[in-house]
Amino acid sequence: MNPPSSPPEHAPNSPQAQTINRIRWLAFTSTLALIALGIAWELVWAPVRPGGSTLVLKVLPLCFTLTGLWMNRMYTYRWLSLLVWLYFTEGVVRAYSDKAPGNYLALAEVALSVVIFVACVLHVRLRQRYAKDAALKQTTTEVTV
Repeated sequence: MNPPSSPPEHAPNSPQAQTINRIRWLAFTSTLALIALGIAWELVWAPVRPGGSTLVLKVLPLCFTLTGLWMNRMYTYRWLSLLVWLYFTEGVVRAYSDKAPGNYLALAEVALSVVIFVACVLHVRLRQRYAKDAALKQTTTEVTV
């Protein structure tokens, strides 16, 4: 698989594109980690019922975001930053209500949710800022020419 490309408004080696790509990888890998945590939690490590439970289906909405994150779609970053609060809330509730090891897994879910949220927000803000700066630079060069 080829890695995702940098945003089209920047040269691939520019500091802006490198920063955005690092944040993209953080969001993508954190989402993969949250999916893996949810599957392992509900099937192996601390299922609600012995042998696993259908609560494993909670990771399905996260699976839909992977394509958008991989393809660098701004819309996906925006709605993932809202979706991830459901996982944060579940983690907080289960951290206080479950017994070990479930409560530790819930704290990991909370931490991953916060990382995903921060990565998505930073990604959206930086892309908008860099696009605005590029547009301003283009209009100032057109005016001076």
